[in-house]
Amino acid sequence: MHEIEPFYNWRHLYIAEEDELSPFYGREYSEFEYSNTVYNYYIHPQWDEFGSKTLYLKVLFVDYELNFAIIELIGEWNDAVENDIMHLKRSVIDLLIAEKIYKYILITENVLNFHSSEDDYYEEWYEDIKDEGGWIVSINMPEQTQYDFRKSHIDRYIKLFEVDNWRTFQPNMFFQLIDNKMLRLNEG
Repeated sequence: MHEIEPFYNWRHLYIAEEDELSPFYGREYSEFEYSNTVYNYYIHPQWDEFGSKTLYLKVLFVDYELNFAIIELIGEWNDAVENDIMHLKRSVIDLLIAEKIYKYILITENVLNFHSSEDDYYEEWYEDIKDEGGWIVSINMPEQTQYDFRKSHIDRYIKLFEVDNWRTFQPNMFFQLIDNKMLRLNEG
């Protein structure tokens, strides 16, 4: 797991630690000091911690004019024990919503498990953004993780999509692709 880095090909366009509006503004990273773990395996130091002991993230891109964020996640999404959604909502999402970010693309291909609890924070997140035309989408969540997500009915709030080649897009084009999918989904 220590070799899995957050996607970095958009760093010439956006760097969360240099964005004064980012929850991670001013954060410094080591390329050599591995301290965070998932399942007792060290993860790359570029991943950001936000209060969870099992789930980490990287804000890959934010567009304040188009009101969207692309966030990559790694680890175990564990609401039952760690209350990861509460930490994510309070430490990251609430701060982005305060900056008028209403559309969220979550890259979840490295989310290995999902353990549910209450859906209150998901509902709150959805309620906070829906009047602004907002949405939450998960991209490429592994099949076994999707199963648990759907079983818990979290897919009422976070739509699950597959996009095999998302890394080949520039962030605004990737957003347009997902935004169009959401428009078609909401029309149908």
